[in-house]
Amino acid sequence: MSLADAQWARIEPLLPDRAPRRGGRWRDHRQVIDAIAFKYRTGTPWMDLPDHFGSWKGAHNRLRMWAADGTWAKVFTALLAQADAQGDLDWVITVDSTIVRAHRLAGRPCSWTLPRRTDYHDPPRCTKVAQYAGQ
Repeated sequence: MSLADAQWARIEPLLPDRAPRRGGRWRDHRQVIDAIAFKYRTGTPWMDLPDHFGSWKGAHNRLRMWAADGTWAKVFTALLAQADAQGDLDWVITVDSTIVRAHRLAGRPCSWTLPRRTDYHDPPRCTKVAQYAGQ
């Protein structure tokens, strides 16, 4: 299953030029993105990518290079902004106590005191945490 033409039309302008700084031209970006999507959709090892995707090393190296230079973050941010502007996203935020961890002293009362120094580079310290920590 490869990218649909409408999906590719949204992604293509966000990708870097196909002529890298050194060497020849890169293989088609669409083919590489299809290879990366196939790999993660099926869970297959890189070396077992089908031949019609080309060299697995090329797809793997481009994935790593685009992650390092921020290309994937730029593409994701732009697609998210487009979808949000078109009203295609429903934002739902949930907080569950099974994933939000609190320190064991979080529920105890605390009086915050500011440092007596004038530069205030140190964060405020809780004077009562030290008392409870000794228990």
